[in-house]
Amino acid sequence: MTDAARLAELASFLQSCPAVAEKATIRTAYEPAATLSGEVRLGDDCAAIPNGDEWLLFAAEGMLESFVQADPWFAGYSAVMVNLSDVAAMGGRPLAVVDVLWTPGVETPAEIWAGMAAASRAYGVPIVGGHTTKISAGSAYLAAAVLGKAKRLLTSFDAKPGNDLVMVVDLRGAWRRDKPFWNASVDAPSERLRGDLA
Repeated sequence: MTDAARLAELASFLQSCPAVAEKATIRTAYEPAATLSGEVRLGDDCAAIPNGDEWLLFAAEGMLESFVQADPWFAGYSAVMVNLSDVAAMGGRPLAVVDVLWTPGVETPAEIWAGMAAASRAYGVPIVGGHTTKISAGSAYLAAAVLGKAKRLLTSFDAKPGNDLVMVVDLRGAWRRDKPFWNASVDAPSERLRGDLA
């Protein structure tokens, strides 16, 4: 099979993939911010904010409600970990994490907090605050945000035709239970996680 045929096959697969189609709608969701973002370009792994000769990086991620309900510990862990990965993907080092948690009762948030704390300790990035609201009924909702900084920014906006596309996956992991969540972090040594992040 030629390179062109392989590329066409990949494009066809991605166009028919529901997860990719869902990602394509994200631009519509943040379109109103385009006129408010100033010089910060929208659509990368993080917001990259010029700060002298460095960049401040700001990443945020909300966890799916079904994920938080089914696996609150791993949802907490993932809320931290995915944001740290987004900062690293843009060439930065994470500095601190904040959470946003809406929850009824205390049992589920204890598991969520245990997961966030485990990720914070494993990667050596402190959780420095956030916002927690107790709601009278319903499900727990979770999001987290990470602040980082970079001296040299890696950004998708610098990509040009002819560049190589590199995908990095830690194959030492496994699927998390019966969910489509790849876990190469929870059982890994902290030194390796911190080294990989760096």
